[in-house]
Parts: sequence; C-alpha cells; structure tokens
Amino acid sequence: MLKRDSLKILATVKNLDVLMDWLDNLISSCGYTGNAKVQLDIAVEEIFVNIAHYAYEYEGAGNAVITVEVDDNPLRVMVRFEDTGREYNPMTKKDPDINLPIKERKIGGLGIFMTKNSMDNMTYEYRDGKNILTIIKKHLG
Repeated sequence: MLKRDSLKILATVKNLDVLMDWLDNLISSCGYTGNAKVQLDIAVEEIFVNIAHYAYEYEGAGNAVITVEVDDNPLRVMVRFEDTGREYNPMTKKDPDINLPIKERKIGGLGIFMTKNSMDNMTYEYRDGKNILTIIKKHLG
C-alpha cells in the first residue's frame, strides 16, 4: 500500500471543495492521474453530494468519514464513505432508462448509475448504524 488516510468532515455541499482538494493531493502524489482520476473525482463528488443532501435530511447536517487507500500493484484507489444518516443502499436503486427521451426520464439516479458503471467495484453495507459505501478504481495507464 502506498498511502492510507481518512478525513472526517461535516457532510455539507460547502465542504465539497475541501474533500476534493484533500483527495486530489493524496492520489496525485501517488501518480494517480488521467482519465481514471477524472472518473474517480466525479464518483466521489456524486456520492458526497448525495450524503450531504439526503443522509441527514431530517436531522440537519452530520459527519461523513472518507477513507482512501492507494495501492501500487496494480495502481488503484479505494474510497470508503461512512455516515450515520438514514439507511440507504444506492445499489438497490433501479438504473434509469437512458434510452428514453430526456423529457420522459424520471429525475434522479443518473449519478449513481454513472458511478456504478465507471468504477471497477462498488459495494454497500449497513453496519453498526452506519452506511458504508466503497468504490474502487484501477489506474490503467
């Protein structure tokens, strides 16, 4: 393992830049760049914004803990999101019908759909009162 670090942050959209700067500094220092980094950035942004908007919807804001591990053989990044907000498994969300005309599509679900399709692995579990969502993205070049 090249690096491992965690960030505990108030899950609000205002803190998205703090999270993204922290993530980018961590993974770039390990040589994780290019298209894989862009896809990972989009996925992390999507997941964090969903936590900020929905996890603590009725209680106000709460914390999220983001843990990143960068491995080097092969170069890959694992990002784990933990929150104590309301239980929600995005893996059970039905994928949107992307073949429908835009005006006929239902709102929501496209970000998780894109995340599931751009990551090499995505898992969810609810344990000890926590939502735990993990994504893994390999660096292929």
